Amino acid sequence: MAKEIISTTEAPAAIGPYVQAVKSNGILFVSGQLGFDMATGEIPDDVKEQAKNSLKNMDAIIKAAGSDKSKVIKTTIFLTDMGDFAKVNEIYGAFFDGHNPARSCIAVSALPKDGKVEIECMVEE
Repeated sequence: MAKEIISTTEAPAAIGPYVQAVKSNGILFVSGQLGFDMATGEIPDDVKEQAKNSLKNMDAIIKAAGSDKSKVIKTTIFLTDMGDFAKVNEIYGAFFDGHNPARSCIAVSALPKDGKVEIECMVEE
C-alpha cells in the first residue's frame, strides 16, 4: 500500500506532527483545516469567514493533489458552537455548489488556535 504525502504553500502548514494530506489507494485524506486567512496568517473572529477560509485551504490542498472539490466524497465539520451550524452550512453549501458529499458535523469543546470551525475531507481520485 503506497502512500503519497501532499503539501502546498497555498494552505497553512501543519501545526503539529501530521501532514496536510495523504493519498493512498485512490483516496485523498485531507487533514482538518482551520480558518486561517493565508494573506494575513490569522484566523478571523467571524465564523463565516473562518468557514470560507477553511474550505479555501482545503480546496488548495485538493488541487495540489491534482484533484478538485467535485470529487470530495466525505467531509467532517467540527464546530465549537452548534449555534453556528446554519452560518457554516450556508458557506459550505455555496462552496460545493450541488456536488454535495456525505458529511458529519460534530460539536467539540475547543479547536486549536481558538478556531470556531475545522473541516476535513476524503476525496476520490
